[in-house]
Amino acid sequence: GGLGDVLGGLPPAMAANGHRVMTVSPRYDQYKDAWDTGVPVEIEVGGRVETVRFFHCYKRGVDRVFVDHPSFLERVWGKTGSKIYGPSAGEDYKDNQFRFSLLCQAALEAPRVLNLNSNKYFSGPYGDEVVFIANDWHTALLPCYLKAIYKPEGIYENAKVVFGIHNIAYQGRFPISDFSVLNLPENLKGSFDFIDGYNKPVKGRKINWMKAGVLESDRVVTVSPFYAQELVSGEDKGVELDNIIRKTGITGIVNGMDVQEWNPATDKYLGTKYDNTTVLDAKPLVKEALQAEVGLPVDRNIPVIGFIGRLEE
Repeated sequence: GGLGDVLGGLPPAMAANGHRVMTVSPRYDQYKDAWDTGVPVEIEVGGRVETVRFFHCYKRGVDRVFVDHPSFLERVWGKTGSKIYGPSAGEDYKDNQFRFSLLCQAALEAPRVLNLNSNKYFSGPYGDEVVFIANDWHTALLPCYLKAIYKPEGIYENAKVVFGIHNIAYQGRFPISDFSVLNLPENLKGSFDFIDGYNKPVKGRKINWMKAGVLESDRVVTVSPFYAQELVSGEDKGVELDNIIRKTGITGIVNGMDVQEWNPATDKYLGTKYDNTTVLDAKPLVKEALQAEVGLPVDRNIPVIGFIGRLEE
């Protein structure tokens, strides 16, 4: 949803401002433009060593990197029947912590090991002088691994982490006993420690990935100034993390829009294309086409209101 839109549109906008930009996400499908870099990396997760590979394509000034591992690719059957997080809605895969731990560690390796020369202004690995933007609970372990594994070795000494909250309702709450599978030192356990009144996934004490992400990052941001206010307004809107976010502070930055993607002059989904000079003639035609398609009375004088939001229980 919104996170997909942000990851699609924000990186090209940052690249256009002169930054060198890489996105790292799981390889959930055989993306036709992304090719194997031939760079394998060994990562320790849950007491065993796993090998991941990186696939890569360069588009609109951005290095798009996909982490390849069977736990991502083998789960998703075709674009339509895909279930990213579990076998069915509301049910999680048992190894989700393993999968996203893998993603976080792979994302820390990518800037150092991938020798990317896609851009005429930049060449070679990104190196250590980077800012990581971690989005939502799935990436919340990144600042923890950075602090526990890399900085003590003198790697990424000046690197910073921004943690972005797109949806506070999903926090990555798991049994407290699962902390041991994350390969993190005991002194970080307090950042994960969480008690709520629910019996899912277990009763009582839990670990909370998002809580740790908020506490261990350098800055916390979210998708609008209003949402930032909402998250600290109380336990209900902050979904029990309001007190933690009040402690760290949060900056709301309005989600922008990708003006290339959402351009009515070139939009392949519009029967009648328009720009700011033809909008008043074209929009009534587009409206009539929509009304006819969905079975509404066809009348250009009736307002049509669209709402984009989420439906869940």
